[in-house]
Amino acid sequence: MSPRALGLLMGFVADRLLGDPARFHPVAGFGRVAGAVEQRMYADSRSRGVLFTASLVGGTAALGLAVERSLRDRPALLATATATATWAVLGGTSLGREATAVHAFLATDDLPGARLRLTHLVGRDTSQLTENEVARATIESVAENTSDAVTAPLVWGALLGVPGLVGYRAANTLDAMVGHRNPRYERFGWASARWDDLLNLAGARLAALLAAALAPSVGGSTRAALTAWHADARHHPSPNAGPIEASFAGALGIQLGGVNRYGDRVEDRHTLGSGTPPQAADIDRARVLADRVALGSVAVAALSAGAAGARRRAR
Repeated sequence: MSPRALGLLMGFVADRLLGDPARFHPVAGFGRVAGAVEQRMYADSRSRGVLFTASLVGGTAALGLAVERSLRDRPALLATATATATWAVLGGTSLGREATAVHAFLATDDLPGARLRLTHLVGRDTSQLTENEVARATIESVAENTSDAVTAPLVWGALLGVPGLVGYRAANTLDAMVGHRNPRYERFGWASARWDDLLNLAGARLAALLAAALAPSVGGSTRAALTAWHADARHHPSPNAGPIEASFAGALGIQLGGVNRYGDRVEDRHTLGSGTPPQAADIDRARVLADRVALGSVAVAALSAGAAGARRRAR
């Protein structure tokens, strides 16, 4: 097995066993650095935003490339470095824990508690959501973040190793920080948002395909998932959240999407799927499906990385 493939598998297992560290998380550290750089570089300008994104993402990827090159003749250390980077950038275990926590509040009829805990997962206003709307928001977050925080980084890890892992996560973090449609970031955050969209294209579609393929394992239909993806994803404002959320909706036999409120801004995300409104119990089904999509993603990534390594050795 190639060091890259082994590292991806080891890092995935580490995330499953350990989750995110409570203190000194590398991604949080990058976020603090990015915030300090933003304070110095900010201007209401697309060109300044391009420079901000390129310097931080490029610098992070370059650091990862330096690590990978320095260890290319030391396979055990390269596998360890890849595993460490993989564990640092994945977020599937913490995502599942948050979804389970929201479900637990709903299961005990504590709607205010569920609304408050949901703020750990979504940026929308949760204060007036009904139980069905809390369930919908949770499942949408599970679906989108399975793509963003599990499948996509594994795809880039398989393609490029350590620089792909850390460079992707840097871009994804910047999108979360500045890729917003509001007066401050409409121009400055444009590059971060578009770059994140580009980097997520392959991961989102792999995740949507795996969700459809694995739908029967949670009592759903592959055909319904593919139908929802084909019919509804294109109406979603995000080119990447649309496919994975629509596939999850069809796979679970529920309807996602609709109107969300973000402070003073209201966004219509169209309806995804043609099933029933989601219930609290559907959160657990979505979490199980997400876990299986994650397992499928790491299998695809490790096999791809192993095959690429074999081709390089054969040259």
